Amino acid sequence: MEKIRGFEVVSQFEGQVNLPVRATKGAAGYDFEAATDIIIPSIWKQGVATALKAMLNKEKFIADDATQKEIKPTLIPTGIKAYMGADEYLQLTNRSSNPLKNYLWLANGVGVIDSDYYGNPDNEGHIMFQFLNFGLMDKKIAKGDRIGQGIFLPFLKADQDVTLGDRTGGFGSSGQR
Repeated sequence: MEKIRGFEVVSQFEGQVNLPVRATKGAAGYDFEAATDIIIPSIWKQGVATALKAMLNKEKFIADDATQKEIKPTLIPTGIKAYMGADEYLQLTNRSSNPLKNYLWLANGVGVIDSDYYGNPDNEGHIMFQFLNFGLMDKKIAKGDRIGQGIFLPFLKADQDVTLGDRTGGFGSSGQR
């Protein structure tokens, strides 16, 4: 049988993670689980409160490199890669309960996993979710916790479609020019 679209485990996590599944027959998204235990620090501990206080007091605030680095999203590994057709992508979305119950926000709004991300030489196409925690306390994610969803979708190309080359790496590599 020809493979059309689906999930596989990244070699580093072989035998350690579950493939994504849909929770119900009517679910559009496949639930992804965290591949490891991880802590997502509260943004309020990471310099955001300091910056906000300075701005409210009309003080000058300059975020140095250390502060900028502190408020980056946390990447949560899934141990999963996805294969699909050339005119498809996997859309990564937050679980609807994450902001309300866990104070977790998907930092990039939605993630886009391109078909050529699969099997790239940097990381095999390992899918990771990036979160910000806007709660007051750090949030512990345990291995196996459901963290987000993936939805396979088709996309259309413009009449004047131009590509700038082939993928040369993993996470964020298509934005490097």
